Amino acid sequence: MKWLAHITEDGNEQTIAEHSKGAAELAASFAACFHMEKEAYYVALMHDIGKFSEEFQQRLLHGGPIIDHSTAGAYEAFMDRKLIASFCIAGHHAGLPDGGFRSDIEGGSLYARLNRAKKGMIPRYDSWKLEINPQEFEEFRAKNNYEVSFMTRMIFSCLVDADFLDTESFFCGEIERGRRFDIKKLEESLDNYVRPWFPPKQGVNDLRCRILSEVGIRAKTEERGIFTLTVPTGGGKTVSSLNFAIQHAKKNHLERIIYVIPYTSIIEQTAEVFRRIVGNEMVLEHHSNVEVKEDDEAYLFRATENWDMPIIVTTAVQFFESFYKNKSSSARKLHNIANSVIIFDEAQMMPIPYLRPCVRVVTELVKNYFASAVLCTATQPSLNSMIYEFFPEVHVYELCPNYIFEDSVFSRVTFQDLGIMSSELLAAELNQKDQVLCIVNSRKAAKDLFSMMEGDGIFHLSTNMYPIHRKRVLGEIRTRLREGLTCRVVSTSLIEAGVDIDFPVVYRQVCGLDSILQAGGRCNREGKKTQTESKVLVFDLDCGSPELFSMQIAAYREMMKQYKDISSKEAVKFYFELLFYLKGEDSLDQKHILKRLEEENLPFESISNDLHLIDSNTRTLYIRVEENENEIKMLKNGFANKQDYRKLGLYGINIYEYEFRKLMDRYAITVLNNGNCVLDDMTLYNNETGLNIELEFGQAIFV
Repeated sequence: MKWLAHITEDGNEQTIAEHSKGAAELAASFAACFHMEKEAYYVALMHDIGKFSEEFQQRLLHGGPIIDHSTAGAYEAFMDRKLIASFCIAGHHAGLPDGGFRSDIEGGSLYARLNRAKKGMIPRYDSWKLEINPQEFEEFRAKNNYEVSFMTRMIFSCLVDADFLDTESFFCGEIERGRRFDIKKLEESLDNYVRPWFPPKQGVNDLRCRILSEVGIRAKTEERGIFTLTVPTGGGKTVSSLNFAIQHAKKNHLERIIYVIPYTSIIEQTAEVFRRIVGNEMVLEHHSNVEVKEDDEAYLFRATENWDMPIIVTTAVQFFESFYKNKSSSARKLHNIANSVIIFDEAQMMPIPYLRPCVRVVTELVKNYFASAVLCTATQPSLNSMIYEFFPEVHVYELCPNYIFEDSVFSRVTFQDLGIMSSELLAAELNQKDQVLCIVNSRKAAKDLFSMMEGDGIFHLSTNMYPIHRKRVLGEIRTRLREGLTCRVVSTSLIEAGVDIDFPVVYRQVCGLDSILQAGGRCNREGKKTQTESKVLVFDLDCGSPELFSMQIAAYREMMKQYKDISSKEAVKFYFELLFYLKGEDSLDQKHILKRLEEENLPFESISNDLHLIDSNTRTLYIRVEENENEIKMLKNGFANKQDYRKLGLYGINIYEYEFRKLMDRYAITVLNNGNCVLDDMTLYNNETGLNIELEFGQAIFV
């Protein structure tokens, strides 16, 4: 009998043996960079042996019922004492399962499925031994359960990507995918980009060039490891970190550069800089608010699936959640993260409730998967003790010399505490300024303050505005600043990291030190004014701040008692150590991810369900405009595809449940099958402030 894995509509056939061997060779090549070729080859070779059954062949040829073809290979691997392979094979369609208990018989845990296989409760697949000859190897024994779980995810990544690509090749033939990592071309492109900077002018430009050169020198001498790049705001860390990544990849034969950034607004700006430097074809921008045209740039569209590109710019949510989610769609990219340079931009913004699991990912990639990591920020959090806990042998190197960081050129602003102010008094002060930025802690505060502003050139920015709306307003702000026109902006914190703007004075509602220093980076950015002329004025509103900022504010105020220079490394270190102490260790891993991975039987599915780096009960509200009418129509009719959703992400706002209920009460929305919704009553969307839901007394909208 010819045992088939796939058959095309026009009758072309691929046998199980052909598919298994093709996937195995691909998987082994993916795992080569971290020396697990044999494990990956075995897993891929065995993953489809459950298709050697009459029931599966009937389904394939005659449309029979769905058949469990994954448990068979998992059972054979387990009986061969290969636990990692068993998990990977069991999960290659449904996702990595929980390990469960040895007594399980019901449900989807690995043990439940193995016990059902042992009792003969899956289709017979005896013929596999005639065509599949698995090679023998000793499965690598990790030092602890976390390393076992991580290794499982990496082998799983090799399997699911290889399975998909071999199947795609059979059905579609040669498909354009990704781009080669041409280190020589990257190096030449960067050299051409920075050549006009030299010889540098005095002041900030001189220091930027010195940082660029120092970082490049270190990159050429350092082996793989963990690095920090602590550059004052405006010090050119984006280009300097790219310089490090290219030179370090060349020196250590690394295969990819990955930028991990907290906000999509920063990603868009960073990706655009990289495209100007190395060209569009070398950069993949992967996040919810980017539109990739499947027809025009097919290779980019496909590269979002497995990150087969030289430079990837992505979100912290996309990056870290991929290492803790159990689905194959999340895992496909993981093997391409090994043997890479990974830049964590604005590292101080790693989510505190998941800080320990995030740092553990970083150390594991460097320790066992030949990556280098750079924690890049103007306000370096105190993560060294956590890094050394997970990786005692590592030494964390700072790439920016102290003499540069402490240069007086970077002391461009004066911080001043205004105490408590009413909204009316604050608005009156802002109205007297020609160009001013005011950053507050909530969307409600931003909207209320904006309503008190007067005159032309007044702008509002918050996440109540959909991404393209915010981008358009930022463009107007930049134009007015450049032309010296009146420009008064009230914003939430979304403007303070990675948005390249320059105001003569900034007001910042009291919050964490890192946010206040980031706000300072929007003031006198180019150093054209004196330090005393350039003020960052810290205040609090008489109505106070949302409770979620209380510990950050407490740590900031305590730091203020200890240090005159709040931007010094010592002040920043004190602030973060105190903040982590106030929050307590449990708050740095609020779902106990690491403890569960050490103590439970590899609960892959449970952790996947529990871990959400943006941990809020929100829905996406799509705003209907002329540009997306067709996609909105497809969405409402249930025919929207992946590309439609990508485009609509540019017009989406996250709303909380009570906001959703208010919109429902007003019959203002259409609710979709997935729980998200479309705004039908466009009178509720304001061209200046975005979504406008009148709230009852006592309610608040937080950032």
